[in-house]
Amino acid sequence: MNLTHFIYSTLLGLSVSGSSVKTVPSVDLNKYSGQWYEVAAIPQSFQKKCVKNTMAQYEIEKETGYVKVLNTCTEANGNIKVAEGRAQVVDTTSNSKLKVTFVKIINWVFTFGGDYWVIGLEKDYKWAVVGAPNADYAWILSRTQSLPKSEYVKANQILKDNGYDTCQILTSIQDTGLQSRTPLCEFVK
Repeated sequence: MNLTHFIYSTLLGLSVSGSSVKTVPSVDLNKYSGQWYEVAAIPQSFQKKCVKNTMAQYEIEKETGYVKVLNTCTEANGNIKVAEGRAQVVDTTSNSKLKVTFVKIINWVFTFGGDYWVIGLEKDYKWAVVGAPNADYAWILSRTQSLPKSEYVKANQILKDNGYDTCQILTSIQDTGLQSRTPLCEFVK
């Protein structure tokens, strides 16, 4: 990467993180807890072995106030990959901004954590859109392995309104859901 490209990327990242990504006004973490299926996402390096059935389980720990995170997926060889982490609420006014870490050295280390912002939430908590302030992460999560196309259209609009290029977001494969990865911008047409 040359210096000009680095400066441009940095400025572009700052402009996106500065004002584009907005969270929902509030999240009831008790309603948000439970199992979620990934139905679309920007592919991430830490998920590169996951080929289908990516899920997240969230549970509030009463003793610490953290949210226990248990992510699972099926790898190409059929093995189930499991990652356990913790989320910490960053914005206690709305509960819509969290920091998630999968690093535990004696205690959970949030310094190495990633931003987890709830930027879209269906009123009955049937699906959610999760992103980050710099728009480099995005997930559409659902309580079921599939969503009606009309719900993908709504989630797509939320992502676009938050500055995301929805052609970078791919639909996810679930056993009783979609069976191929398709750019979200194409899928919603």
